[in-house]
Amino acid sequence: MARGPRETALTVMRSFVAIDIPLGIHHQIRELLELLQPAGTNVRWSRPEGLHITLKFLGEVSPEKVEQIKTQLQSVRLAAPLPIEVRGAGFFPNERAPRVIWLGIHAGPELAELARRIEESLAPLGIAKEDRPFSAHLTLGRLRAPDRLVAVRELLRQREPLEMGSFTAEEFYLYESQLAPGGSIYRRIARFPLVEATA
Repeated sequence: MARGPRETALTVMRSFVAIDIPLGIHHQIRELLELLQPAGTNVRWSRPEGLHITLKFLGEVSPEKVEQIKTQLQSVRLAAPLPIEVRGAGFFPNERAPRVIWLGIHAGPELAELARRIEESLAPLGIAKEDRPFSAHLTLGRLRAPDRLVAVRELLRQREPLEMGSFTAEEFYLYESQLAPGGSIYRRIARFPLVEATA
């Protein structure tokens, strides 16, 4: 028998794995967005407090699978904490036909390795691997319709090299994403240390 919308909503959750951004960088991004928003009226801008570095989007999963995911992620580790810098901006798929405005994430190869290890750990649960290379970024906004964004692009150029700050990641999280009228609300489900604790 088919499940109704309410039953489906109660038995699955939209989830992803991510690294948090510190409050200081959130503050820098908020100031940038206050500058850009009047120039980009055709953009659905992100909420600074909701920004994070997505390592793996999982989609809708059942509570039972969430527990299996938590177990699998417990074994994912790196050799050392991960230095990360937030700087630069750009457009997906390209500047001529922008659909997404992003902030750059700069880290060593360990960040992509972390994403790869997460994918490998979750593959036995039937969670498909990405079909494109890992590209770390923060989504500043999404265009509601194609637009050249001349004013926004000029404001970003004026702020170059557009340095938002740096931090050292020591953990990552499993999140639940709840859709809401004002934008998605994110709730931490579980925390995972990047480095094995020493005695």
